[in-house]
Amino acid sequence: MSENSEFGFGAATGVGSMPGGDVRETAKTVTGSFDDFPHLPELPARGPGADMIGRTAGMLVDLYARVEPSGWRIGDRPGRDTRRARSWLGEDLDALEEYTQGYEGPLKVQAVGPWTLAAALELRNGESALSDPGAARDLAGSLAEGLRVHLDEVQRRVPGARVVLQLDEPSLIAVLRGQVKSASGYRTHRAVDRQLVESTLRDVVGVHADGPVVVHSCAPDVPFELLRRAGAAGISFDLTLLTERDDDAIGEAVEGGTRLLAGVVPGTDGPLSDPAGSVMGVRTLWRRLGLHPGLLAQAVTVTPSCGLAGASPEYARRALAHCVRAARSLADNPE
Repeated sequence: MSENSEFGFGAATGVGSMPGGDVRETAKTVTGSFDDFPHLPELPARGPGADMIGRTAGMLVDLYARVEPSGWRIGDRPGRDTRRARSWLGEDLDALEEYTQGYEGPLKVQAVGPWTLAAALELRNGESALSDPGAARDLAGSLAEGLRVHLDEVQRRVPGARVVLQLDEPSLIAVLRGQVKSASGYRTHRAVDRQLVESTLRDVVGVHADGPVVVHSCAPDVPFELLRRAGAAGISFDLTLLTERDDDAIGEAVEGGTRLLAGVVPGTDGPLSDPAGSVMGVRTLWRRLGLHPGLLAQAVTVTPSCGLAGASPEYARRALAHCVRAARSLADNPE
């Protein structure tokens, strides 16, 4: 374990998704790459139910979803798609358990957050659950119950782990701004009140009383302050999308003890810079904020900029190893 593990986070980790469909090989790669902060890999290339939305839909309690041509739709009873999603998650947990024997330290698992789920899941009429406040509320409650069961299962399988829950919220900004399209595509759903967004997130974050919760969004304009008020202990984002108008919120987050999971390594195939070059943006941000360099390793976890599902398996392996080297560079030379 690294010096960071006492904070509940390691120096580097992945976002979640990985390419290909070989569960055991991927679990071996992830746990071998991140010896102090592995994560449960997601393999969406396997098909519906292994994708981000379907995987989380399979965790819901007393709500079920099936695949329609337009996407995932809430139904009355568990069908083939629900069973497949649960089966794949079980296989993923089997592989993780195999490769984390005796592991002690932080371990990250991912699920879609309540607002991205509400934006993506359709009701029987084809509109997203976001269009119906009661449906969105029921969905968040079902998700909270399902996450509780899932987190208990992960803890049972990896008893030495300090489980970190990551809620993926790529649609959060669109929900706040009223930019989620209706089924027809000709209009958008109304913006959801910020206080409702915050309180719903707080309720879901609150299910994980035994460990930290990270909220991940690789969209621009991450609402750092809202997420902190909702109880997020860490915020995961694409560093390249930050602008100077985010500075104050990030400075307050760091000073308030929020962990930054900074996405600095490209998520798709391409040349990788040297490790020090990859974290140059983090150092620049630190100088701009006037923060103490010694805080860097305590406050930042290095990650890819987003999931690696669109990368080649060979590049994904190199990207994970590069995150570890970049984090070491940050710790060794914070200036």
